[in-house]
Amino acid sequence: MRSNGLEPSSASEERFAATVTDIPESASSTARPITGEHIEHEEQTRSRSASAGVLVPVGVVLMIGVIFVSVYVAAFHAPKPHGLPVVAVGTPPSVRHFARGLNDELPGGFSVDRASNPGVARVAIEHRRAYGAVVRSRGVVRLLYAGANGPAVTSLLTGVVGGTARREGSTFQARDVLPGAAGDTRGLSIFYAAFGLVLAGFLFGSVTYQIAPRLALRQRLLSLAAFGVTGGVLITLIVKAFGAVPGPFVGLASVTGLMAMAAAAASMTLVRLLGAAGVGLASVVLLVLGNSTSGGSLPRAFLPSWLHPFSEVLPVGVGVRALNGLAYFHHDGLLTGIAILGGWIAACAAALFARDAHDRRRRAVKHDPVAPNGGALAARRAPVGAFLRPSSWRALAARAHRSSA
Repeated sequence: MRSNGLEPSSASEERFAATVTDIPESASSTARPITGEHIEHEEQTRSRSASAGVLVPVGVVLMIGVIFVSVYVAAFHAPKPHGLPVVAVGTPPSVRHFARGLNDELPGGFSVDRASNPGVARVAIEHRRAYGAVVRSRGVVRLLYAGANGPAVTSLLTGVVGGTARREGSTFQARDVLPGAAGDTRGLSIFYAAFGLVLAGFLFGSVTYQIAPRLALRQRLLSLAAFGVTGGVLITLIVKAFGAVPGPFVGLASVTGLMAMAAAAASMTLVRLLGAAGVGLASVVLLVLGNSTSGGSLPRAFLPSWLHPFSEVLPVGVGVRALNGLAYFHHDGLLTGIAILGGWIAACAAALFARDAHDRRRRAVKHDPVAPNGGALAARRAPVGAFLRPSSWRALAARAHRSSA
């Protein structure tokens, strides 16, 4: 006789007993006694774990240090230009003669193009299509340059062009047509601002999953946006307070914020996808390769050729160029920088979304409460320890009871 559409309790108990009998014998049997082999195996496991705990941190940190030293020494131990663009005003034969003189002074150091007049040459400097311009007339060699490119470029150009002019017996004159900010005599403020923000972005991406590992992606991206906006405003306020970087406040803060978000998003993604290994990889990509190729201390033309691609795609390199263009060089690299930084943010957000969606699907399959045969299949797949807990037996009985309804 049925009551409320349910089987009598005896029927439920029979179904439950049948379900339990489906459990493999190995799962329903009592645990095996601990033997000397088990103890020895556990001791070996602990020993290997201790060895890894001692050696792995040493190896990882030393590897990062070696990469840092190798990259920076390779880039800056004896910096010299490779095809640094300059322009010369004059007839084609005189320009070719001047180019040969520069090549004799510093082989392979310069790429010389002809400008039709001094006005065109100055525009090329102001838009950073050239780092210097040479105007020759009546035994006088005049060098036009942009002090905003930093003292290293200024020293190089005045030394090489001046040496070439003196060898020819000409009078040498130099003029700074685009000086740097009065509060940035060494031309390094943009580089240090970028370095600080990239370091902050690296730390943000490294700690966000430690502080809030279960935070929803929407909230995590909101935190990323808050970091970028706040960081961009604060850094711009600092450099403006010292008179170190000219240019519009909103534009500088926006580009700086995008650079901070791109670096933080890259760090977040590597940590999310690779775990602890992502922290080390992010430090190499952002702090070592990114800052060494940023062009903040020396232009890209001074880097070894194998480092050039990094300066064109990594957040700090494109960000530094965009900031320099916004501050001095008529927006040189600004649109390209915004596009690349936005691409970094969008790509990292998509990668995080895909990883979270993948993990949700895995958890849904693993913890699906509806199983075939009234829970018998789930019982077969469950670990032995699960059947030693009373709650597991009650849950199994409840599933069998529901399936009989």
